[in-house]
Amino acid sequence: MADIKNKSCGLSREAFERALIERHTKPVFEKLKNSSAAVAGAGGLGSNIAVSLARAGVGRLLIVDFDRVEISNLNRQQYFVKHVGMYKTDALAEILRDINPYIKVETKTIRVTQDNAAAVFCGFDIVCEAFDRAENKAMLINALLLSQPKTKIISGSGMAGYLSANTIKTRMITKRLYICGDGVSDSAEHNGLMAPRVAVCANHQANMALRLLLGETEC
Repeated sequence: MADIKNKSCGLSREAFERALIERHTKPVFEKLKNSSAAVAGAGGLGSNIAVSLARAGVGRLLIVDFDRVEISNLNRQQYFVKHVGMYKTDALAEILRDINPYIKVETKTIRVTQDNAAAVFCGFDIVCEAFDRAENKAMLINALLLSQPKTKIISGSGMAGYLSANTIKTRMITKRLYICGDGVSDSAEHNGLMAPRVAVCANHQANMALRLLLGETEC
């Protein structure tokens, strides 16, 4: 218990990292600790992706979003009532640091466009696309595929409702593009976004991100 500080400080870095090493083995831990990933969108998909990557020990995360937390987000996103009204980037950074106080969290509270996408995600080999609208998803994918030749993109498509979770899959479209989801279900009246399937899809994305960071390219 010597590694545990007082409640305001939490665990020491040594204790925290030793626990991850015991779970992952040192080689896996070191790879993830020295790796980075970006999450484009901090809603249902993005907040869940970021939490899973932080728990796994990814050392550096970039969170990009322009929106604020709303009450309607709480049914599926990682936020709490106290976060309502905050920028999602600020709220999620707070959550991630509560999970892993030694993670490096960077945030950009901006709207991503075709014109700024390359600059926003420059330097990140893994980008998890987590936007709401199909046209924004396509915009980001196309912009990064064209402008960032080393970037691999993991996108989410189709996770609405309460259909079987087994229909959500990870598919490799090209060596640089992976799509997670069922590919068909969209949010609509009587078929809204719900926590379980959104989280399943998000964790497909997070799992593929971890695989790529660890050198695995197959789904």
